[in-house]
Amino acid sequence: MKAIIHGDQGLRLGEMPEPAAKSGEVVVAIKTAGLNRRDLYIPERRGHKGHDLVLGSDGAGVIESIGEGVTKWSVGDEVLVNPSLNWFEKSDGSPDGFGPLGMPDDGTFAEKIVLSEEQLEKRPGYLTWEESATIALAGLTGYRALVTRGNVKKGDTVFVPGAGSGVVTFIIQFAEAIGARVIVTSRSAEKREHALKLGADRAIDTNADWNEELKDETIDLVIESVGKATFNRSLECLKKGGRLVVFGATTEDVIDLDLRELFNKQQEIIGSMMGSRDELREMLAFAEKHNIRPVIDQTIPLDDAIKGFNMLEDSTQFGKIVFTI
Repeated sequence: MKAIIHGDQGLRLGEMPEPAAKSGEVVVAIKTAGLNRRDLYIPERRGHKGHDLVLGSDGAGVIESIGEGVTKWSVGDEVLVNPSLNWFEKSDGSPDGFGPLGMPDDGTFAEKIVLSEEQLEKRPGYLTWEESATIALAGLTGYRALVTRGNVKKGDTVFVPGAGSGVVTFIIQFAEAIGARVIVTSRSAEKREHALKLGADRAIDTNADWNEELKDETIDLVIESVGKATFNRSLECLKKGGRLVVFGATTEDVIDLDLRELFNKQQEIIGSMMGSRDELREMLAFAEKHNIRPVIDQTIPLDDAIKGFNMLEDSTQFGKIVFTI
């Protein structure tokens, strides 16, 4: 089967053996798959050593075959992949055995994938195939950061540096549906405009003086994923007693922190990463109730997937990149 593979020959379109379902497993014929930033970083971290690995965490498709003992699914069911492996119940932290799909296990950038029946959810009927392939990882990550860990409430003001990522496009929509005020940043005037159309209340230039721009705002919650480039600036904007949730670092992830400033302001710094199946199901129900849809920048055939990786590396996209298979 065709797949986007990383191995000794680097990142490439290649061939992999078709998977077969063992007991408790199903084979899904993938129709669409969503590109995430972790797919960009895995080749960098692996280098050019190791076995061939199929990348990809997000996907949607049709069940092609089922293994012995499978009771939840039938051949022909339309499903989306839960990329949060072995984390089923909501908890403060992820359990032992948790890991995102796509390393070390083969992922979704292939014509077929084999998974435990526990790692699938019914495809939301109100979404297109392309939208279905992009809601799980980014939507779950944003929902846990904003709702579970951030404890956002109606009337809160949420500040989110960076406006173009798939996760942030969900955070904007989730916060708006809850009744929170949302402020985002971007160096790109075009991305700021997109964010405002999506539901952000304000969109400011990343290069601006945030303290000056936000002097009349009370920031209750910051959602950070940029890293060193913005982290301390975000803390400066956060109110006394406010919460900063960090779910990633697209720039350098080692920072210098003024602890005296932190405890004087009695601020909270909270880590967050993906989420449980409980939260995925909560998020999917919430999204359907409020008609929240993934924002898709580009749809690309799997044969041209490397083009999508290059776009993501350059951060030219607003929203998600989808591969059709």
